[in-house]
Amino acid sequence: MTVRSSSRQGLSIGLTHDGQPVRSLTSAVFAQLRAEILSCRLKPGEKLLIAGLARRFGVSLSAVREALSRLGAEGLVKAEDQRGFHVSPVSIDGLRDLTRTRIDIEGLALRRAIELGDARWEDAVRAAYAQLAEVALPRPGDAGPRFENWRALHHRFHLALVSACGSAWLLRFRQTLYEQSERYRFLAHRMRQRPVEAEHAAIVQAVLARDPDAAVNALGDHFALTAEIIAESSWGEAHRSTPVSRSVRV
Repeated sequence: MTVRSSSRQGLSIGLTHDGQPVRSLTSAVFAQLRAEILSCRLKPGEKLLIAGLARRFGVSLSAVREALSRLGAEGLVKAEDQRGFHVSPVSIDGLRDLTRTRIDIEGLALRRAIELGDARWEDAVRAAYAQLAEVALPRPGDAGPRFENWRALHHRFHLALVSACGSAWLLRFRQTLYEQSERYRFLAHRMRQRPVEAEHAAIVQAVLARDPDAAVNALGDHFALTAEIIAESSWGEAHRSTPVSRSVRV
C-alpha cells in the first residue's frame, strides 16, 4: 500500500494511493489537540468550542466530540454539564501532587531497572547521557528548535534510566506523569538557571554504581528542584499560596 501525506486544516493525515485516510479524522484531531494542550498552546482552563474546532479542522462535530472525550480520559480535558469542554486546569497544589507521584513512580521504576538492567542497559544509559551532555542547555525563555532538541534528548535520557524496569505499566504511568509535568515547564519557561548537568551526572554515577538509594535520591532531588523553580517563576508567583520546596519529596 502506497502512503502519501496530505493535510486538512492543519491536520497531518496519511493517505493511501486511493485517497483513503490511514488513520481517522478523530485520531488526527485528538493528536493535534493533545500536542497543543501539552505544549500549552491551548492554555489551562481554555474553553474548547466543538463547533469552532470542527470548522478549524474541517471535520464533523462528532469527530471533535469523540477526540475531546478521549482527551478527557487522559485527564487533559474536563467536561462539565451544560458548560462543555475546557482544558484541564493546573495549580501549585497540582504541581506538588504531580511531583510527589512522579518521584514515587519513577523512583520505583529506577530501582527495578538497577536490579534488572544488564550491560546493554548500562550502555544505553551512557549513550543517552553523552548525547544530552553534548547539547548546550537552552537559555531561559528559549522555545525554538534549540529548546525542542534539548527537550527530546532530555526525555530520552530519563526514559533510558528506567527502560530496564521490566514493567510496561510502570513505563506507561511514568510517561503520563512526564507529559503532565511538561505542561508546567511550558507555562514557566522563563525559569532561573540551575546546575542541570551536575544533577544528571549524579544520577548516572549512582545508577552505574548500582546504588539504588543514591540514584533514587538524586532523581527525586532533580524532580523536586524543578518543581521549586517552577513555583518561583512568574507563573508560580501568580498561582502560589504556599511555597513549593524540595520538601515535596517527603
